[in-house]
Amino acid sequence: MLSTGWLLLAVGLGSFVLTAVIRRYALWRSMVDIPGARSSHSVPTPRGGGVAIVCAYLLALTLLWSQGVMAASDYLALAGAGLLVAVVGFMDDHRHIPARWRLLGHFAAAGWALSCLGGLPTMVVGGLPVGPWILLPFALFYLVWLLNLYNFMDGIDGIAGVEAIVVCLAMCLVYTLGGHAQAITAPLLLAAAVAGFLIWNFPPAKIFMGDAGSGFLGIALGVLSLQSAWQGSAYFWAWLIVLGVFIVDATVTLLRRLFNGEKVYEAHRSHAYQHAARGYKGHLPVTLAVAAITVGWLVPVALCVTVLGLDGLLGVVIAYCPLILLCIKFKAGQADA
Repeated sequence: MLSTGWLLLAVGLGSFVLTAVIRRYALWRSMVDIPGARSSHSVPTPRGGGVAIVCAYLLALTLLWSQGVMAASDYLALAGAGLLVAVVGFMDDHRHIPARWRLLGHFAAAGWALSCLGGLPTMVVGGLPVGPWILLPFALFYLVWLLNLYNFMDGIDGIAGVEAIVVCLAMCLVYTLGGHAQAITAPLLLAAAVAGFLIWNFPPAKIFMGDAGSGFLGIALGVLSLQSAWQGSAYFWAWLIVLGVFIVDATVTLLRRLFNGEKVYEAHRSHAYQHAARGYKGHLPVTLAVAAITVGWLVPVALCVTVLGLDGLLGVVIAYCPLILLCIKFKAGQADA
């Protein structure tokens, strides 16, 4: 079997080459995003490049499973749920699928993942143990929300890719310092697969991720976070913390639009990061800011939870409060004048 280093290199290179192939295919099939009133870009750009992430990552996971490095339950949860979400997204990239059918596919994928994982262990929430049957419906909606919010947050060049890489590498650090270095392989490989694509998507983007890629990343990160609960509740809370920028922006935006009586399923550009990109007249400053906030603020809080024993729920509250204030500052959920 390839060493981990060579496997990471192969995954990254494979994703890079496949993205180039998909870009040519997207141009041939006219799978191009045309800028409109609700767009955050100004140049027609091909979409669907996230399929390269899906293919590279699933091939790597299959190799790990076939060699006995990855448990069958973990493999089936990640690969099965991810593939279903990616197929639904790929179909939507080609021709629009009604929201109710997309949502049905998303819930099916989430249910499949939870079934393969055997549900959840008893977790500590606010210092109290909570049984798996109480947690199960929350976990189902958590997975569906995470994969959808990842799609919502993939609205400017590089942001979804940078977020995935930084979050995965952050959790590798958290696992290692917490004495669970054996858990870093899956997130490391996901970071490598995203890195190959990000070369094409970094501002100014030459291809967009598309629903197949963003939905896949959302469900993959969600499944990885639920898998971590079996290592200990603190690690699930750490995932929630390092994913904070995306979770808070998407959730605050959704709640504000609901409060304003808007149709939340319609396309818009009122996320905090979109307002910030227009305010700073570019995608790059905002994309880099997301990485800086995650590394400089969220990772230390996550380490306080896993290494120093800070209560996980309290850690989430501490991590999210400044992010909520940032969302308010950048008018999350508020339409352009």
